[in-house]
Amino acid sequence: MTDEMKINAIQREKYLSKGYWKDITLLDCWRESVKKYSEREYVVDDRGKRYTYRQMDEAASKVAAFLREQGVLPGDAVSFQLPIWSEFAVVTIACFMTGAVAHPIAMSYEEKELIRSMNLTESKVYFGPSFFHKTDYASRILAVRESIPSLSCVVIVGGEKPDAGAIASFQEILDRCDAGTGSMETDQAESGPADLDRAETRRTGEDLALILCTSGTTSGTKGVLLTHNNIRYSEEVFTRELGLTSEDIMFMPAPLNHATGFHHGLIAPMLIGAKVVLQQKYRCREAIDLMNRERCTFSMGATPFIYDILRELENGGGELPFLKLYLCGGAPVPGYMVQKAWSFGILLCEVYGSTESVPHVFVRPEEALTLNGTTSGRPIEGVEIRVVDDEGNDVPPGIPGEELSRGPNVFVGYLKDKRITDGALDDDGWFHSGDLCVMDEAGNIHIIGRKKDMIVRGGENLNSNEINDRLEGCPGMGDHTVIGMPDDRLGERICAFAVPLPGFEHLKLEDVTGWLCRNGVPKRFWPERLELIDRIPHTGSGKVKKYLLKEELEKRMEGPEHND
Repeated sequence: MTDEMKINAIQREKYLSKGYWKDITLLDCWRESVKKYSEREYVVDDRGKRYTYRQMDEAASKVAAFLREQGVLPGDAVSFQLPIWSEFAVVTIACFMTGAVAHPIAMSYEEKELIRSMNLTESKVYFGPSFFHKTDYASRILAVRESIPSLSCVVIVGGEKPDAGAIASFQEILDRCDAGTGSMETDQAESGPADLDRAETRRTGEDLALILCTSGTTSGTKGVLLTHNNIRYSEEVFTRELGLTSEDIMFMPAPLNHATGFHHGLIAPMLIGAKVVLQQKYRCREAIDLMNRERCTFSMGATPFIYDILRELENGGGELPFLKLYLCGGAPVPGYMVQKAWSFGILLCEVYGSTESVPHVFVRPEEALTLNGTTSGRPIEGVEIRVVDDEGNDVPPGIPGEELSRGPNVFVGYLKDKRITDGALDDDGWFHSGDLCVMDEAGNIHIIGRKKDMIVRGGENLNSNEINDRLEGCPGMGDHTVIGMPDDRLGERICAFAVPLPGFEHLKLEDVTGWLCRNGVPKRFWPERLELIDRIPHTGSGKVKKYLLKEELEKRMEGPEHND
């Protein structure tokens, strides 16, 4: 995988000379925090699990010893499909300890997506729950195991272990390790954390640390490659510019396999010796109680989380006396929401970024009330921003264009896809986001749309073309397309426009979703609104004029409800 990384040589030297990139890994950072904050709590979850830095270190050492026993070598990928549980952190740090590349997988991934992503990364070990939220994950991974040749072992976290070969229990891994050393009771691993410094394990800051898989189209999943330097730099600057300290307590309701959850939920607190509080399944009332019980001072997530919290507080659902800062990404934050949050003593700040560039632009807390939802903010230290037209020329302030970013945080390529890498990451190190924005004279940018056909629903990126493809063959539906429709809570929802076939002039949304259900299409790809139209507008080259449909949807949403 190292051979696939694309790094501009000039920028590399610049980052090294300025100290942005260093010859240290996230494991080095972890050990430093364990030394400083040994008895402070690092991770707490709503299942009652609590880990100090020392306890987390011991648990992760045990899992690392197990990974070595399974033949996991530095640079190998380890996949884990885990809820927002403390065990997610244990496995992550165990990967750092072995030099493995962490590959967290979305809980929503089903058989085909598992096969695709794990074959892409050539994962050696899989960690997943036995059963979670009405889904039998153990049966699912066992059903596809033979289709993943690199997979040597499955580890079940929580619940009963299936009676099958090459299956391990997470709890058994911890139980059969010597409590003080983290060593397995085998001849293969005879020492604990100290042994992790051996030469074959030693990694550098420029080695891969993480592969995050984006929501792929029908052509396949993209694996975003991130180094130790990418992640460490991003979070060091993030915590510094927000003024966060070891006394702060993070509440993280967002999935940890997302850039937001992984970077800001696990790594940022780790670097400063802070605590993170996890909620496995977001429920607003329980979230407020949990934040108060743990005295959480800041949080971060998609718009729906803070939308629900503010509504609950407004309706007399308690208070949040300790929460001072909420960072909101995934959709623009309207000014009225900023003001509403402040009425409860919470500074609401918009952030912007992507899996490839991590949130690298945000509104500083001291400017939140002044800017009042008019901008996504300014870039962090070390990150450059350009706004360009379709020919790649810089546009003046106030003129819309595509957002390009370059900096120590930017990913180093897509796994096993040089063509797509070259299309997104140019030779000078600029990442072409595909997002449209306007920059003001002060360097603040405002995201106004996307060149990419992505719908950001509740912080999850869904490809509208993939959703549209899944509608092919639906009875009664002629020409059709999918767009995002604005939603106060989720940021966007899925809206389908369709030309009804003769005899289906009264096609209903429930007809479409019923057909999708019968055909096994995951619910997250179902349209949430159906609009019938006489003709889908196309360009001369056949592309859908989605901007015209967005204008039409706006008109219809202002009038009487149609068939949603």
